[in-house]
Amino acid sequence: MRQGTKVTRIGFPEPSQGSPFLPGPVFAGPFHAAGDVSSSPFTYGRFHNPTWTMYEQALGELEGGTAVVFSSGMAAIAAVLGVVLRPSDIVVLPTDCYFTTRRLATAYFSEMGVRVKMAATAGNAQRELLEGAKLLWLESPSNPGLDVCDISELVRLAHEAGALVSVDNTTATFLGQAPIAMGADFSVSSDTKAITGHSDLILGHVAMRDEDWAERIRTWRTQIGAIPGPMEVWLAHRSLVTMDLRLRKQCANALAIAQYLATRKDVTGLRYPGLPNDPSNPIAVRQMQLFGPLVSFVLPDRGCAERFLKSCRLVYEATSFGSIHTTAERRARWGGDPVPEGFIRLSVGCEDLQDLISDISQALDLASAK
Repeated sequence: MRQGTKVTRIGFPEPSQGSPFLPGPVFAGPFHAAGDVSSSPFTYGRFHNPTWTMYEQALGELEGGTAVVFSSGMAAIAAVLGVVLRPSDIVVLPTDCYFTTRRLATAYFSEMGVRVKMAATAGNAQRELLEGAKLLWLESPSNPGLDVCDISELVRLAHEAGALVSVDNTTATFLGQAPIAMGADFSVSSDTKAITGHSDLILGHVAMRDEDWAERIRTWRTQIGAIPGPMEVWLAHRSLVTMDLRLRKQCANALAIAQYLATRKDVTGLRYPGLPNDPSNPIAVRQMQLFGPLVSFVLPDRGCAERFLKSCRLVYEATSFGSIHTTAERRARWGGDPVPEGFIRLSVGCEDLQDLISDISQALDLASAK
């Protein structure tokens, strides 16, 4: 069964006369659990919940491993780092991965005695730092620069060096590429983004190839308490059903918009892995099935970028990405990412393509006219 079919029904219970396709969320703290609790599948709401179980089954099949859901993408990231790393261990990170991941590693985990080494995503530069490493952390395409690394090759090299590999797959999603099939030990995602896709949830998950690591990750979630609410998980599972439709439309729109932006003289630094002339394209076409909804580009300066965003009628100015709604932001406003003041991260949605191009065109014209 192909992924586009799987997302429409994966994790649903077997059909039962008179029952809904996807049962509603289960709200519970304690469950009935008399006597020997080993006979009860559910005992307490911090340990497990049947709504989580269905969603995790769906994610596990789609990822090709065992999945554990968390209250946010950062909770999922912290779980992998917290379970794998100990004082004096070495973790290798991309210099251009998600800022909060870098911040967590270089602040909290570094203070705990973990040694952090960093190199760029482009050119597989992290391969030079693998000696003695406990964990290699990859993010491909990187956020927000959209550089791509060769995941299979880096996994091979890391495993030869005795390191585990975790891939932040938020930008691509499991429909865009399959880190576990490429040998990664962990595939981490912020489900807040394209997986749920409606700008209304905060969730994350970790998928693993090894059940022993999955049990450790579950224990971390139970002990730390980074659990998601059942309503959020049920909404995520419901949203999963349309993910293939949404993401394919977003990716098609993103490619067309990137092609349009390539014709603009006021646009520089254009990046989209699906463009044949993008530096990431040769690797991306080998390991990605979809190139994602993100396009990045640079306008001449901060003022031009801000005028562009203000002039857009269909593009919301907001952080995050992967929604059915097209959003954009001047990424340098947050600090932390080494990008120019006029750098724009554009997350392309599901609106009509011609409407989007017309809106972006008129906004660029207005921004450049002053």
